[in-house]
Amino acid sequence: MPPIPTIRSDAMEDVTTVTTLDARAPLVFDTRTLRRRAGVMEEFVRTVLLAQDLGTDVIVVPAGESIDLDLRLESVLEGVLASGQVGATARGVCGRCLEPVEYVVDVPFQELYAYPDRVSHFQEVGDDEDDQRVLEGDLLDLEPTVRDAVVLALPFQPLCRPDCPGLCAQCGQPLADDPDHTHDVIDPRWVALSGLASDEASPADDPSNTEEKKR
Repeated sequence: MPPIPTIRSDAMEDVTTVTTLDARAPLVFDTRTLRRRAGVMEEFVRTVLLAQDLGTDVIVVPAGESIDLDLRLESVLEGVLASGQVGATARGVCGRCLEPVEYVVDVPFQELYAYPDRVSHFQEVGDDEDDQRVLEGDLLDLEPTVRDAVVLALPFQPLCRPDCPGLCAQCGQPLADDPDHTHDVIDPRWVALSGLASDEASPADDPSNTEEKKR
């Protein structure tokens, strides 16, 4: 029986890993320079144009706008630790008066991207996490991490100013333009009574008028 050939470990490292990521995408980073050596670090500073809106239903960083990225990639035992700062300007409408608003985002982030083989080990020992980021081969996709950081930093209800008075409930006029703006509101119950009072005071029901007509 012929001997079974032995596959060298360095040959295994040359096997190309299939990935769906585009290495040329602005938020995709190649981690091969880190060489899986704990403590090795690389830093990046980039300005990235967004391909799609980044935000919520009421306030977004629009597609075509830029975000500023200050990134540090550090090799650790479990994978690559991505940390840094992202800055952007979001646009939306005030939640009270519906006027346009701008909101400056400058938020830190940190995320561990695990090596695929380490994820398999965690799954075997029952210590895996469903929301864990994973490297695709040597490529790191920072887009989900940036998206989460920016969206969580955006206000739930954006305001043009903290003390915005909003709109008039009766006519919709911005109250900031006219702080003394008011409406004479009559209780519907009094409207009915005022109608009765008018009927009682009507000249047609006045007995003196009837007598004059007879004469």
